[in-house]
Amino acid sequence: MRIVFVRHGEPDYQHDCLTETGKQQALLCAERLREEGISEIWSSPLGRAAETAAAASRAIGLPVRTLDFMRELNWGSRDGSPIFATGHPWDIADEMARQGLPLNDPCWRSLPFFRNNTAVDSVNLVEEGIDGWLSSLGYLREGCYYRCTRENDDQKTVALFSHGGSSGAAMGHMLNLPFPFACALFHLEFTGITVLRLDRRPGSLNTPRLELVNDGRHIRGGSFVISGFPRPNQISPGR
Repeated sequence: MRIVFVRHGEPDYQHDCLTETGKQQALLCAERLREEGISEIWSSPLGRAAETAAAASRAIGLPVRTLDFMRELNWGSRDGSPIFATGHPWDIADEMARQGLPLNDPCWRSLPFFRNNTAVDSVNLVEEGIDGWLSSLGYLREGCYYRCTRENDDQKTVALFSHGGSSGAAMGHMLNLPFPFACALFHLEFTGITVLRLDRRPGSLNTPRLELVNDGRHIRGGSFVISGFPRPNQISPGR
């Protein structure tokens, strides 16, 4: 099975919808996704992701199903006490790197940056949710790996539209990357496409493979280029 993760288009965060540029990005992304053989479309319930998914739904002719746990992460102090960068996970990842702290620490939840940070609760929700969703699709997590419980080896491709933070947390969990490392690694641009492939052989136990990471060519090059889109050095992580 293949999972096509798609970040939403350029958003108007105040109104939780897409800007005019974001709407154009969503249309170009939908056209690009025609190539992927998608059989199911899933989305975060938040407006900016749902609107991006709706463009693909119209282009491919499939309904959009909702995954509530893929809404964007929350972050901040649990009790109002001061917390670095108000708990913003991507700023924290940068600061950890600046201090030479290990981003791949499996005990990251107990670090001072996170132990009083509501981001931990959001990440926990995403990790539990993604494993439950994968189980319903025929992939049961065992330790660090996923066992294929499907009865056949037919290839299946599903699209999941969400956010920089929730996508990063989900992919990081699937690939056994601690969350701060995922924050540093996955800086997804608007409508960036990332593809993870799980072993389709019934009974197999394996780790997902990365097929594609943060592909934004549909908004930046060739016949898909339109003006005004952010270049890689203008990518805004998260949200």
